[in-house]
Amino acid sequence: MTAETERKIHDTLSRYFGFKEFRPGQEKLIDAVLSGRDCLGIMPTGGGKSLCYQVPALLLPGVTLVVSPLISLMTDQVAALRENGVGAAFINSTLSEAQYAATLRGLRAGEYKLLYIAPERLELDGFRAALADIEVPLVAVDEAHCVSQWGQDFRPSYLRIAPAIASMRRRPAVAAFTATATERVREDIVRLLGLSGPEVLVTGFDRPNLYFEVRTAKNKDAELLRLIDERRGRSGIVYCATRAAVEEVCELLRARGIIAVRYHAGLSDNERASAQEAFQYDDAEIMVATNAFGMGIDKSNVGWVIHYNMPKSLDAYYQEAGRAGRDGERADCILLYSGRDAATARYLIEHSESTDAQADIRRLGAMIGYCKTDLCLRGYILGYFGQEHPVRCGGCSNCLNSVEVDITTQAQMILSCVERVKARLHYSVGRRLITDVLRGEMTEKVMESRLQTLSTFALMEGVSRSKLEGYIDRLVDRGYLAYNEFKALYCTQKAAEVLFGGERVISFERAAKPARARRGGARAAAEALEPAAPAHKPSYDSEALYDALRRVRARAAKQANVPAYVIFSNAALQAMAERAPTTRREFLEVPGVGEKKLESYGDLFIDAVNKFLQDNS
Repeated sequence: MTAETERKIHDTLSRYFGFKEFRPGQEKLIDAVLSGRDCLGIMPTGGGKSLCYQVPALLLPGVTLVVSPLISLMTDQVAALRENGVGAAFINSTLSEAQYAATLRGLRAGEYKLLYIAPERLELDGFRAALADIEVPLVAVDEAHCVSQWGQDFRPSYLRIAPAIASMRRRPAVAAFTATATERVREDIVRLLGLSGPEVLVTGFDRPNLYFEVRTAKNKDAELLRLIDERRGRSGIVYCATRAAVEEVCELLRARGIIAVRYHAGLSDNERASAQEAFQYDDAEIMVATNAFGMGIDKSNVGWVIHYNMPKSLDAYYQEAGRAGRDGERADCILLYSGRDAATARYLIEHSESTDAQADIRRLGAMIGYCKTDLCLRGYILGYFGQEHPVRCGGCSNCLNSVEVDITTQAQMILSCVERVKARLHYSVGRRLITDVLRGEMTEKVMESRLQTLSTFALMEGVSRSKLEGYIDRLVDRGYLAYNEFKALYCTQKAAEVLFGGERVISFERAAKPARARRGGARAAAEALEPAAPAHKPSYDSEALYDALRRVRARAAKQANVPAYVIFSNAALQAMAERAPTTRREFLEVPGVGEKKLESYGDLFIDAVNKFLQDNS
């Protein structure tokens, strides 16, 4: 990258988007795009993927096409770009014939730098004819994992993007982006989108601002209400596995006086659109939905996501949980787990139209493992996506609420029992029979196979079944035990290190006074991960100023008929409250404030800050 190019992209970033520095990986991808190369960016939600094609679009000639899977995403991003002074438009099924014609006129007149379209639009002869005389240097494909059947949101229409691009008069550069993709999905994206020698950048999957927790709840309704009561005033999503559960949970919340809306495929288009709009504009505090809601949702101020049921895969869970905290603020991702969730998920897989049910079952196994692990939850997720990570993050519920316990002796007993049962029967058996032998249960199967004569029989007689099964789960988690295709347990090669090599096995048990009970979710994570606040305090209450600025933002959003976060994100508003800018120059220094935002809203917010400081001096 030349010094001149670097200056231009930094000027563009500051002028239109109000940021002084790029996030990791952004400059590298922008440079690749500006040089005409194809690229693939795997960047976490909230990591700034959109800037990787929006900044180049402003510097390249002609118009950049952005392929997006959802109407709501197009609408939100175009509204945000226009607020930043960028010429942008979308073409989708919501436009009338007159609006469509007007958009095409604007396209021919060069009014737009970015045009958002659905993948199907590229196949239509009328649209392709409209592009014939338009310079298109770049096609950006958002949510690129949709091209892969191994991705959690497969869209057949994405398979037709590559042929459509290849048929264009001059092939543009293609930039593909997604937040979560395993190695196999990444390979599919490159192959199925026809990327040519792409610059591939994986900045990592970690979302440090997210707090992760799994709760095993006997009464999910009561637990859900407690969690929501602790988070009143913060926008949130409750995900359910079925339409029926969405209906029941939504009614539960409404009966408690909570303003909640619902979203699932069984509702009419108008009902879904109305619910989504109410949630986007903060008229409804909570969205209760199936996985039909959310992909591409650009609502930045979602403070929490609670899964009432366990999803079918960790890919889906991380994608859905990642809809919290897009503005970089601390946010909670909590999963309510029960054993029935696994049965429900398995049923949904078995009755789906999946072309690879066995792969789906393996993914389900990884999801169940997440719900049962005592290891770091963040680390479990990152390990699933192939990213290296520390043993403990210090900020999820497992790290905050547990203490180390040496279970080497228990591990040796269990591993020895698995080996001895296999030696006696000449085949492996399931967890229940191993548990029966260790607990000294004289069941029909035990007596029939004379397993009561083994030296490991009743070796753990005083241990409860649930505790013993927990130990076995720990050994599977750490790779000392594994299940074969018949769900039978066997010892791996690693087991020998515990049995004969002196390797210790550490479990992380729930602390007597968990941090979660004292401090809530992301707040606990923040306290664990961040240094203590400086002794010097500002002479005003920054939280009170934040609340005052939120009210100003709400009025401005209503007047502009856009969601509040399109005016300013929560993160920008928080920075504003902490800096208390009283001049236009100071206001322009707030992250997220560009020149257009300064002209549109600078005086309004500066006046509000000055008034607050005067009233509270």
